[in-house]
Amino acid sequence: MSKILVTGGLGYIGSHTVVELHNQGYEVVIIDDLSNTSLNVLESIHKITNSSIKFVELDLKNSVKTKEFVSSNKEIDGVIHFAASKAVGESVENPLKYYTNNLFSLTNLLNELKNLNKEINFIFSSSATVYGDPKILPITESEPIKKAESPYGNTKQIGEEIIKDLVNSSSNFNAISLRYFNPIGAHPSALIGELPIGIPQNLVPYITQTAIGKRNELTVFGDNYLTRDGSCIRDYIHVVDLAKAHIKSLEKLIKEFSKNYYDAFNIGTGKGTSVLELISCFESVSGKKLNFRIGERRKGDIAKCFADVSKANELLNWKSKHSIEDALLSSWNWEKHIKNEKL
Repeated sequence: MSKILVTGGLGYIGSHTVVELHNQGYEVVIIDDLSNTSLNVLESIHKITNSSIKFVELDLKNSVKTKEFVSSNKEIDGVIHFAASKAVGESVENPLKYYTNNLFSLTNLLNELKNLNKEINFIFSSSATVYGDPKILPITESEPIKKAESPYGNTKQIGEEIIKDLVNSSSNFNAISLRYFNPIGAHPSALIGELPIGIPQNLVPYITQTAIGKRNELTVFGDNYLTRDGSCIRDYIHVVDLAKAHIKSLEKLIKEFSKNYYDAFNIGTGKGTSVLELISCFESVSGKKLNFRIGERRKGDIAKCFADVSKANELLNWKSKHSIEDALLSSWNWEKHIKNEKL
């Protein structure tokens, strides 16, 4: 049984990935600094898996504590690295927080893993923001990496470069960067899901919070884009499908790919859904009529962004399985669970 470290493992995507790792028989260790989550998530993971998964509260920016942790967990075979700040808008307002948190935590961890002098398989949580406004749709991995639109996006670009350089310089390091499109949805148990602190930065939590009465109104930012209904088009992927992509990537690194392997993969559905289509779909699956209005375009938004996922389909043997309806219904069930449990 391989022992896998999941950093940021109590976050939205991290918690779902921990569950899928457990389902596949991996031994999992979670570290999280609890800056954007709570121990309630750990309790929920234990309920879903019917297991007690090891958790260590740790801030990876602390190089001394990181060294101590890795030194006492030398049997680690693989790492899935989620730990990072992730709000685009906040990164523009507070760039130093993002450069410090996202890059120091990464380099501290990589330094200690490299010193283990054993083969390490590393999965990096990257983002489709590395592509900026694409020239060709759907977006392939050969799309040029453009100047980042935000400090958040820049940390993902730099993170990929750091990992690639490490792979090229080390005989014991293999890595994959997964470039996510738009994760939505929740675990079918409704015990874990996306739980934003404060006003949601992402569309679906804002939709569900509006539907349940936490928010008075949803704003659609622009209806005059050159799309089929004038609203922005994005590639929305169920978080469980996204979590499973990490396990497939890990399996390929451990069992099949050559040493000193590095590559990046798009993780999406390959289909674009507009904001207005997403709202209509949510109303259909939930039976709730949403209070929304059309507002001005938001600075930095691009009209269309959806993935070509053929590379991940072929090389990782991974494909998304859940529909938009599945994802939205699970998000709605999660929102109702939050209300009932008052998390």
